[in-house]
Amino acid sequence: MSFTTRFAPSPTGGLHLGHAYSALLAFDAAREAGGRFLLRIEDIDQTRCRPEFERGVLEDLAWLGLSWEEPVRRQSEHFADYAAALDRLRQMGLLYRCFLTRREIAEASARAPHNEEHHSPPPYHGPQTPLNPEEENELLAEGRTFSWRLSMRRCREHLGGDFERLTFMEEGHGPAGQHGETSAHPEQGGDVILARKDTPTSYHLSVVHDDALQGVSHVIRGADLFASTHVHVLIQRLLDLPTPVYRHHRLLTGPDGKRYAKRDRSLTLAALRDAGETPSSIRARIGLLE
Repeated sequence: MSFTTRFAPSPTGGLHLGHAYSALLAFDAAREAGGRFLLRIEDIDQTRCRPEFERGVLEDLAWLGLSWEEPVRRQSEHFADYAAALDRLRQMGLLYRCFLTRREIAEASARAPHNEEHHSPPPYHGPQTPLNPEEENELLAEGRTFSWRLSMRRCREHLGGDFERLTFMEEGHGPAGQHGETSAHPEQGGDVILARKDTPTSYHLSVVHDDALQGVSHVIRGADLFASTHVHVLIQRLLDLPTPVYRHHRLLTGPDGKRYAKRDRSLTLAALRDAGETPSSIRARIGLLE
């Protein structure tokens, strides 16, 4: 199997040190394996993604010394691809329309039993009583917004015993030290959103589709996306797509112990470059050798 990996940022702000760490890890891994390094722009959120942010991403990565294959895939140019994948899952009877707002779901979750260890509400697992066709048609006629959610119950019924046998190979480390062949538990994430009324995809659907389309063999990304991997393995199985090898890496934090974020503009790569940092000093700062 040839080695192909990618860096897939969303152009919603400037790249920071955490992005540099993830991008350089992927680039270095591809170079060491004699493989391919791809850049993908995940810009499905048309309200937050901006052309100037994308230009900044390209400038920052080039400044760090990264190069990638052309053309760059921009997800906003391929909504038809994701709509087709969504329709396939819909034809399989695995999706349902959810008309609840985020606030209504949060309130429903708040009323449910909490995990005392994590002090957080449980994920959404669908309505106790599904809407009948008449009720659903009435809401559609009213123009109510909705999301398409993947029903874990229906997925379990569809896959039978295979649902419990979903696995993926972890070459990095999960948050609890998971390494090697790892059991996937997509039900822990609840009925995730795969699309909305006006947007035919979500992160979960588009990333799975594109990794398969682009022949990505190794996904190198932060440990904060480890939980999403469980859902991605399920979608790969449902759509008969290959499951890449995953390498989840640690998340960089600042002196205060908090993760780097786009909102901290003083730590963006552009700001650090203006302050006199060099690609070599950035590598040293995040603990990567030349």
